Amino acid sequence: MAALDSWERRLAFIAHVIPYFVLTVTTVMYSIFTAHTGAELWFTYGVVAFGYAWMTWWLTLDPARRDRVELVAVFIGGLVVFYAVLGMREHWFGAVSYAVYIYASELLRGRWMFFAVAVTAVLATLSLFGGYPRAEERPAFWLLLLVFVGVACTFTFVGHVTTEQSRLRKELLEENEGLHAQLLVQAHEAGVQDERHRMAGEIHDTLAQGLTGIITQLSAATVSDWERRVSVAAELARSNLAEARRSVHALRPPALDSAALPEAIDEVASGWSTVYGVPVSVTLTGAVRVIHPEVEVALLRTAQEALANVAKHASASRVGLTLSYMEDVVTLDVRDDGVGFDLTHPLSGFGLPAMRHRVHRLSGALVVESEPGAGTAISARVPA
Repeated sequence: MAALDSWERRLAFIAHVIPYFVLTVTTVMYSIFTAHTGAELWFTYGVVAFGYAWMTWWLTLDPARRDRVELVAVFIGGLVVFYAVLGMREHWFGAVSYAVYIYASELLRGRWMFFAVAVTAVLATLSLFGGYPRAEERPAFWLLLLVFVGVACTFTFVGHVTTEQSRLRKELLEENEGLHAQLLVQAHEAGVQDERHRMAGEIHDTLAQGLTGIITQLSAATVSDWERRVSVAAELARSNLAEARRSVHALRPPALDSAALPEAIDEVASGWSTVYGVPVSVTLTGAVRVIHPEVEVALLRTAQEALANVAKHASASRVGLTLSYMEDVVTLDVRDDGVGFDLTHPLSGFGLPAMRHRVHRLSGALVVESEPGAGTAISARVPA
């Protein structure tokens, strides 16, 4: 985009300088080769000076005038008159018509652009013949006139189309750059939001559950078993400290570092059963195979959160986990025989929303079934 703008500025500068260059060169040639002297010579110089002043006043000193249609019309009209006076007097100045072509094609639009170009082509032909020719020269005059007008209008049209295409491309590039910048901002915001969800889920699934387990152990401690309870609480504190460090660095849970998903879930269930004293059965169906690491983490965290909800709300006497490997999906079912709850009045808190967020961001689905007195079943289904 910057390179395109640079080239456009260079071309605009060249187009602005060319009319002055052409008028200067033709004036020098006229001064060298003309035989005119006295008042006629100075009259021509006066007309040339008027041309310089006209272009300088209308465009060079105030480029903003090119955006006002009525002022552009006056400028082009005066330039055509200037060329008519100068070209009709001396054929040396026929090349000045190029300046009129440039200004007309750049500043005018539609039929007025072609009208100004055609009039200039007619004046250029008259200048070449020194005015309207005698009868024997008229066939050549009309032939050249048609050629000049046709060529001038054709090149003007091509230049106009090229300019419009360049303008449209520039607008498209600017629009694309704007959309790209907007997408970058949205991607950054989405990344920040996703990281917040991740950290909130990790804190809830590790630290919050660990602290709950520690409090449970210390609250249940008695004179006869306080040493065991404190030992379990200390172990929970150490493991959750390690989990917190892994969460900050977005590392995999330690249970998945050295074991496959089924073993990791079995380890989590066994540890939870030890802390809360509720028996847990883990069932595996289907052929175990390698699945995406994010799927493994999501299912393990879902198991942890489901067990944490059982501990906090269910008052269950037993829990069952089933991990099923199917053709294109992996499912995790967690069932308990606890008090259940009314689905029309779901439990408050971060647990269920966190599980849904984990599963949904992997294009999966989370289904919760429960009713008062009949326990709760949670099923997470994720593409393998």
